[in-house]
Amino acid sequence: MAAHILLVDDEPGLREAVQAYLEDSGFSVATASNAKEGLQLLEQSPPDLVISDIMMPQVDGYQFLRQVRDIPRFRSLPFVFLTARGMTSDRIQGYQAGCDDYLSKPFDPDELVAIVENRLGRAAAVNETNGEDSPDIADLANQIAEIKALLTQKPGIVQTPPPIRVDLTPREQSVLNLVSEGLMNKEIARRLETSVRNVEKYVSRLFSKTGTNSRTELVRYALEHGLAH
Repeated sequence: MAAHILLVDDEPGLREAVQAYLEDSGFSVATASNAKEGLQLLEQSPPDLVISDIMMPQVDGYQFLRQVRDIPRFRSLPFVFLTARGMTSDRIQGYQAGCDDYLSKPFDPDELVAIVENRLGRAAAVNETNGEDSPDIADLANQIAEIKALLTQKPGIVQTPPPIRVDLTPREQSVLNLVSEGLMNKEIARRLETSVRNVEKYVSRLFSKTGTNSRTELVRYALEHGLAH
């Protein structure tokens, strides 16, 4: 499946030329003429990478990038500036705003394609290493929010049944404790100095041993039966 790119530029001629070149290079490209349209497309059809101009009416590229980064699931989305502003100070401002690459106009289309392929390759490698599938992030975030809500109610859980016997390994117990604190897999992996994939395996075992199907159910079960320390 072709990588999906969002191109935001207020110059119709350049926008069409870049879109055509990227599509000829095998990418799927959606275009927007301003930041507002760009954000709408971003939400409707999340891209794998964003290419944006800086000098645009109403909301410039720097502001647009900050708006993108303010959306949790797009904080690590590859973002490339393609702009006529090529001064060193402009580049510094772009990187400070959070862009991944900065290409000045006029540019070589082959260099743009190389940058895009490089960024997409890096993003794929990171996702594979972390063992994360982006469609599950929103669902996982909702579960984390529910877990934290449970934690705020923890003092009120007084009439709980006596602890039941569930045989957990020391590492499973450590993972359960951290899940009960509302931490995500990446944070747990960092705490325990292991991989995200290993954390996922431990969480799966915890589901199996407790008969639960989600992190929220797991935490509720642990709190009710005194399993989380």
